[in-house]
Amino acid sequence: MSNLLLSYYGDDFTGSTDVMEALASNGVPTVLFLGIPSAAMLERFKDCRAIGIAGTSRSETPEWMGRHLTPVFSWLKSLNAAICHYKVCSTFDSSPKIGNIGKAIEIGRALFNPSIVPVVVGAPQLRRYTAFGHLFAAYQGQVFRIDRHPVMSRHPVTPMDEADLAVHLRKQTSLPVSLADLTTMVAPDADERIDVLAREGDGILLMDVDSPETQAAAGRQLWHLKGKGNAFVAGSSGVEYALLNAWRDEGLIGPKPEFQQPGKVERLAVVSGSVSPTTERQIRRATTEGFEGIAVDPLELIGENAERALEIAANAGAAGLKEGRSVILHTALGPSADRGGDIDRIPGARHRLGQALGILLRRLIEQESLGRAVIAGGDTSSHALQELRVEALTTLLPLPQTPGSPLCTAHGSYAPTNGLQIALKGGQVGTDDYFAQIRDGRGS
Repeated sequence: MSNLLLSYYGDDFTGSTDVMEALASNGVPTVLFLGIPSAAMLERFKDCRAIGIAGTSRSETPEWMGRHLTPVFSWLKSLNAAICHYKVCSTFDSSPKIGNIGKAIEIGRALFNPSIVPVVVGAPQLRRYTAFGHLFAAYQGQVFRIDRHPVMSRHPVTPMDEADLAVHLRKQTSLPVSLADLTTMVAPDADERIDVLAREGDGILLMDVDSPETQAAAGRQLWHLKGKGNAFVAGSSGVEYALLNAWRDEGLIGPKPEFQQPGKVERLAVVSGSVSPTTERQIRRATTEGFEGIAVDPLELIGENAERALEIAANAGAAGLKEGRSVILHTALGPSADRGGDIDRIPGARHRLGQALGILLRRLIEQESLGRAVIAGGDTSSHALQELRVEALTTLLPLPQTPGSPLCTAHGSYAPTNGLQIALKGGQVGTDDYFAQIRDGRGS
C-alpha cells in the first residue's frame, strides 16, 4: 500500500462516504472500511489510493475517543499514506462533551507528532464557506452564519452557537489555534506566511476557504506542509477537495472516471432517524412518488418491548414491499415530531435507536431479498450500518448535483448484504427528490 495518497477516519458514516465520493469521482480509487480490516479484506482493495475507516466519534464522548481513536489512528499511520485526515462534518457541530474535535486532534497529534495540525472546513462544493475564521453554510438557497443557521443552530445534540471556529475549538482543547485568513491564503508570499504560522503556532492552524481560488490555495498549502512533516490534518471533505487540486497539479492523479448509472429498482427500503426539515421534505416528496411512509415510535424501539416493536415495524415494511412499493420507515417527520427530549432521558438511547433501525433494515433486506437501501440521518447511519454486517464500501454512483450522499456498494462475508447497493444520507443532504433519485439509480 506504499502508493497511498490519503488515509482517513470519518467521525460518522455519512461523512465518511462523503470523502469517499469526493475522491473516487475525481480519479482516486477509494475504499471505506467499517473497522480495521482483516489482512484478506485489505488485500481485496490493494489497488486503492485512499483508505478510510468509518467511525462514530461525532456522537461519542472524549473518554470514548481516548479508548477508540488511538488504535485506529495507529493503524492508519501504519499505512504510510502521504496524509492522514480526521474527517468531521462540514458544519463543524461538536461540543466539549460530544464529538469533541479538539480532543480528536490532540490524539492524532500525539501519534503523528506534527508541528502544526492544519484544519480546513470550507467546501464550496457543499456550500460551506469559511471567512476570517467564521463558518457559513447554505440552507434552502440562502447562506447563513452557522450560529444563525435555521437547522444547525438548533441541532438536537450539538447545536452550533458559535461561528468563530477558533473560539469554538478553544472550548474543546488547550492547544493554540491560529488562522490563515483569506488575505493570507491568496497573498503572493503565502508560503512564507504559513510557514511562520506553522512554526510559531504549535497547535492548530485554521485555513480559510470561501471559493475555488482559496480552496486551490489550501490544497497547495496542505501538500506543502506535508513535506515539512505535518502529515496529520483535520476538517471536512473540504480537505479532499483542496488536495485534489494539488494532486492534479503534481500529476499524481488521472482524469475523472465515468460511472455507469445502475438503473431503477422496483422496491427500495429506507430507514430514517433524522429530524431534519430537509429529510422531512424528502419523505413527504417521496410519498407522492410511489413510496409508502411508515411512522415508527422511537421510544418503543428502545423500550421494554423493543423486540415486539421491531417485529411490528418489520411486518409493516414487508407488507408494503410485498405489494411492490418502496417504503420509508421513519422515527420523526421533521422537527415538530422530534422526541429527542424523551430519548435523551434514557442513557445510551440514541445509539440503541440507530442500532434498532439497522436491525429493522437488515430484516427487510433478508426477508425481501432487497438489492438497494437507504439510511437517513448522520448519527443514525453510524450505528445502523454496523447492524447490516457490512465490512467495506466503495462508490457506485456519485451524486454531483448534491455531493455527500452517494450510492455505494457494500462488501463483506455476509451474503444478504454483500453487494448491497446502499446510500447513507445526512440530515441536511440531498434535493427534495433524493429518495426517488436513489430508487431510480440516476446521478442527476
